[in-house]
Amino acid sequence: MTTALKKWSAKDAKKCIAVPSDLDNKYSHGVLGVITGSAQYPGAAVLTTSAAAATGVGMIRFYPSSGLDHLVLHSTPSIVVFPGNVSAWIVGSGIDARKYSSWTTWLRYRHFRSLKIQGVPTVLDAGALHLAGKLEQPTLITPHSGELARLLNSRGVSVTSEAIEGNPKKWVATAAKTLAVTVLLKGSRTYVANDSALIELPVATPWLATAGTGDVLSGIVGALVATHLIEILNDSDYLAPLAATAALIHANAAQLASRGGPISAESIIPEIAGAITQILK
Repeated sequence: MTTALKKWSAKDAKKCIAVPSDLDNKYSHGVLGVITGSAQYPGAAVLTTSAAAATGVGMIRFYPSSGLDHLVLHSTPSIVVFPGNVSAWIVGSGIDARKYSSWTTWLRYRHFRSLKIQGVPTVLDAGALHLAGKLEQPTLITPHSGELARLLNSRGVSVTSEAIEGNPKKWVATAAKTLAVTVLLKGSRTYVANDSALIELPVATPWLATAGTGDVLSGIVGALVATHLIEILNDSDYLAPLAATAALIHANAAQLASRGGPISAESIIPEIAGAITQILK
């Protein structure tokens, strides 16, 4: 049976943004564990944590190595660079998919073991995509077409990135069923799928085609997941609307940053709060 396509709107997204009450504190409003960035791609650590902080979450715990903690704290001093309990994970952005590509990359992979120790909802990107379908907790992956093609080929499904780009609705749904995870397929038009849902986002500004914007999206997704732990544990399918909401916030913040002209990944982050405010009106 074909899953009906849902076109995501601000009205839908508004239901997926957790507005804290006067009874909330930094723990009850979600604690996000972050294992991102590397010696090769240190900026990803800064972009993911800064974007998560701008989205709104009680606390961010960054798992450091390679001196990344200094960069992260310089950008966002409120981040905690010490292990502890978390409500959700964002893992893999800015980390090479080849575990033994360097000593520092191997050190980042060592932290991945924490995912099974704290089996909370998990967002996988870039160097952590190989864990898709191998974790017991609710899992969301955020690949682009090339990454999804490599992942599916590694699981016995033959497909090219060009084929995925030609029919993203088919392949995002196929990936969700094959891998038994929620999939956010990044592109000019983002699609989200799980076993029972297929969501289409509006076309985003083409100025998003620049380095680091995917890391910003990962940070937004992570914050939304961390602030909805109970809902996800009650129904893992709730990851799909959260992913779609993150993509809409990301696209709207990029539009605000662009104003019709070029943008950088870091220029999107100051516009995230404004994009959320627009949705909540």
